[in-house]
Amino acid sequence: MSLTKFESMLKTNNIYFFDLVEFEEIIIHYLDFGKHSLAKKAVKLGLEQHPQSVDLKLLQVEIYVFEDELDSASTLLKKIEKIEPTNDEVFLQKGTINSKKGFHKKAVLDFKKALSLTDDKVDIWSLLGMEFLYLDDFTNARLNFANCLDVDFEDYSALYNIVYCFDMEKEHEQAIQFLTSYIDKNPYCEVAWHQIGRQYFILEQYNEALKAFDYAVLVDESFIGGYLEKAKTLEELERYKEAIDNYLITLELDDPTAFAFVRIGECYQKLDKYEAAISYYKKAVHEDPLLDRGWFLLTNLYYEVNNYEKAAHYVAKAIKIDEDNSLYWRRYSEINLKLNFFEEAVVGFEKCLALNDDSPEIYIGLTDVLSFLGEFDDALKLLLKAQKVYKEFAEIEYRLAGLFFVLNKEKYALDHLVSGMKLDYDYHVILSEIYPTFFENAKVQKLITDFKKANE
Repeated sequence: MSLTKFESMLKTNNIYFFDLVEFEEIIIHYLDFGKHSLAKKAVKLGLEQHPQSVDLKLLQVEIYVFEDELDSASTLLKKIEKIEPTNDEVFLQKGTINSKKGFHKKAVLDFKKALSLTDDKVDIWSLLGMEFLYLDDFTNARLNFANCLDVDFEDYSALYNIVYCFDMEKEHEQAIQFLTSYIDKNPYCEVAWHQIGRQYFILEQYNEALKAFDYAVLVDESFIGGYLEKAKTLEELERYKEAIDNYLITLELDDPTAFAFVRIGECYQKLDKYEAAISYYKKAVHEDPLLDRGWFLLTNLYYEVNNYEKAAHYVAKAIKIDEDNSLYWRRYSEINLKLNFFEEAVVGFEKCLALNDDSPEIYIGLTDVLSFLGEFDDALKLLLKAQKVYKEFAEIEYRLAGLFFVLNKEKYALDHLVSGMKLDYDYHVILSEIYPTFFENAKVQKLITDFKKANE
């Protein structure tokens, strides 16, 4: 009735009188429904009719805070505090302002003061918990959220936050103890079963995790998160067919997701059912064309079955989405080597180095391609750079031996050959593939034979 009367007043520009309680109800209604402009009008009119009302002034503070007019809010709060120094709402709003300003330690003190002035403590415990989270004080955060849970056993927000605190402190066993105790009191809570399953999963206790997720979906047969986690756990247990079945349940319960399609594809790939895997990877990229991981999984599958043309097509799509992913460029180079596109392979390996992927495989792969293209000086410079980073690598030493030989620096070549054999004698056979002329050289053959005899 009051609301209708107030809105009628706004339309007609007539001024009606409302008592204090009516104004408070009208303002709170508008705030609850996000109608802040109407709430502001109601506060303004309310204060014109009841200028001494502390409650209306506090609602004005709340609007200031919402609109980030924090200085105005603080100024008004100081005036209110002089009138009612023991009003818990004053300290609640002071804490909210300090929190917004990033002064979380001050906010904690304000909320603690508010806590001491009220019997309605639940909301304040929740606010305190959040402030301690901002301060990375997970122990105190957890204790405050636990207070909320003691009052309302179904406060799942508090439950999640408590588990989050355990997670951040990597106290997974303690989390399991806490959740077990909670489940003893509330055995039909799918959220708790789900969370205890997560803890067992993190600890790689997959059979225990699976039991927990089974209970979660038994309690709530439409619990998508439970089925997803159950499917992931079954994957870890290499029960891929059952994992697929659970992912398929999530597709029935909600709109299809690229994530589920990808996971189903990976399960089929592990079962060596490549056609089914390809089908689901294609569904994933159809669902989300910007899912570079989906394109890359298609790349790898076609690479595995030696279909390098299709692999090249799909890796290009992955790179177009994320051109700063060195893993994609590495695969790009490997594919182009298979297709004998050596210049393109060089581009890919050089891109990896530019992206700080300077693993020995990149140096060696690029060296071999440059050598094949006859760019021996560039190959040598690159390999010497690699040697500074990766000392005592047989793969590098043998290649240096071959390169120095090609560049007519026989002494250096033989020195690196010896270094390579000291590190890994058997690997010397690589020379027959990448530097056959060097390998077949009489001095080289003698040195290899003599080294073997000396070390038998």
